[in-house]
Amino acid sequence: MNDLRRRIKEQALDIFRNSVASVDPKAVVRHALSELADEIGKSARICVVGIGKAALPMVEAARETMADRITDCIALTKYGHGNKAARFEVIEAGHPIPDENGAAATERIIDMVKATAPEDLVLVLLSGGGSALTSLPAEGLTLADLAHTNRLLIDSSADIRQINTVRKHLSVFSGGRLAQYARPARLVSLILSDVVGDDVSAIASGPTAPDTTTFADALDVLNTYGLTKRVVPPVLQHLAAGAEGRVPETPKPGDPVFEGVTNIVVASAATALVAAQQRAVDLGFSAFVLSSSFAGDTHELARFHAAIAREVRRYGRPLAPPACLISGGETTVTVTGSGKGGRNTEFALAFARETDGIRGIFGLFCGSDGTDGPTDAAGAFTAFDTVALAREKGLDARDYLKNNDSYTFFHALGDLVVTGPTRINVMDIRLVFITPEVAG
Repeated sequence: MNDLRRRIKEQALDIFRNSVASVDPKAVVRHALSELADEIGKSARICVVGIGKAALPMVEAARETMADRITDCIALTKYGHGNKAARFEVIEAGHPIPDENGAAATERIIDMVKATAPEDLVLVLLSGGGSALTSLPAEGLTLADLAHTNRLLIDSSADIRQINTVRKHLSVFSGGRLAQYARPARLVSLILSDVVGDDVSAIASGPTAPDTTTFADALDVLNTYGLTKRVVPPVLQHLAAGAEGRVPETPKPGDPVFEGVTNIVVASAATALVAAQQRAVDLGFSAFVLSSSFAGDTHELARFHAAIAREVRRYGRPLAPPACLISGGETTVTVTGSGKGGRNTEFALAFARETDGIRGIFGLFCGSDGTDGPTDAAGAFTAFDTVALAREKGLDARDYLKNNDSYTFFHALGDLVVTGPTRINVMDIRLVFITPEVAG
């Protein structure tokens, strides 16, 4: 059985690497810029702003393509995602909790785009993680207020759209305001999507896109998750003032601010999952993409994936083994314990419990960015014997799941997946394998 387990794990990692490679930021930016050659050619000067986990390679691609045209350039990314040898300014800052580095860099970006003229082009290269990195507090708020609110939202079961609805209305950068600062220059935003449905107003809190959410919506999010009394008073006061019209709203669809703005999604989860499917087929699996847009509770979706795996194992439908079921999206975890983990290791542990002892079922669940919550892992690998192996080591899977301590659980088994930063982010990639073999 060790041979089969080892082989499936190696194949799973191979498929994951191929799916990540398919959304290489440099490649997709180069292609998009070639399509925009006429638009770029009209510009007197080009100002480049990279924001997010993929900011470094996206800006590198822009500089390699049109270095002689770029007059100003900055990349703002997560700690550990930069490069000191880069031949342009790279600033690393806090994510998912904002910090002073990010706030200071955001002020510099605002000053840079404000200095552009109508004949100039502001090229924004946007990827996941931008919301936290560009958290510049609105008047009357502090960075500590934003950080505290962010922690509360992350630990709730709020999804990324709901979290960003609040973030947009506490910041002076998100929700279309970068486009506002850049006017009257033309603005093109090339976007690597990390949200379900590729909604440009939600990716990195949509700094270049019209915002359809309101201050009232932000208050509703806090109320829905019981956070109204847990946020600091200035946050609640600011949102209430906005809902009453005493603080200006974010720019909405139809606002003249967006007349010279073009937003283009250059890669997404769907791109990565198609590549995963093709690689799985190459390796001899029947492969099927369930969806690139899964959202919701991590445990419920783990049960759903396990149910389909059991159907394949028992009845050969919708695919006959050897099969690979593929999905993407972003789930939520309600944190009630004090352990260490992220949504992918949590998913893996919940899946392992659901498939315990069902021979021939395996899974790999990873964040495409190479990080899973506040850990150094991308995710974890599971097999039908995961729970049994843990039991032999004195580990109770149920207790670890209850304590949200999935990272520690898989670390003890040697089944964490550690890739380091991939410098891309198209949400999570989930691979479920069902084999006809029970020994090997």
